[in-house]
Amino acid sequence: MILFILWLLHASSVLSPSVDALQIADCFFLVFHTGLILFNLLGWIWKPLRTAHLIVISLTFASWGILGIWFGWGYCPLTDWHWEVLYALGTETLPSSYVSYLLQRLLGWHLPNMAVDILTLSLALLALLASVKVNFFPHGIRKDKNG
Repeated sequence: MILFILWLLHASSVLSPSVDALQIADCFFLVFHTGLILFNLLGWIWKPLRTAHLIVISLTFASWGILGIWFGWGYCPLTDWHWEVLYALGTETLPSSYVSYLLQRLLGWHLPNMAVDILTLSLALLALLASVKVNFFPHGIRKDKNG
């Protein structure tokens, strides 16, 4: 499915995709990206997903920081691709972050960009710390009985 979406985005620069195809791509990105965000926040809770969660959230931070060097802090390729679909559908303005977009689209909330960025980073850092804790220190740090 992801390969189809990537092909669709590539083809949109060569051909003019139908509105139906763009709406399917919009729905895909909305569901997939939202699911990824929820997994980043909560994936550390369920034991069988803990290793996968640590990998995915680490990749998310790498995208934000390393790719952010070239594309701007907090860069996410999924956001970039979804924005292309939305612009092709005729959307003229989009918020500066995907979380702001979700809050506006799903809940109708229009919060200040700085507040959303702080909330996003804070919750992501908490999820990363929780993931490190459950993956590397599952039983806590034990004190020596003699000390």
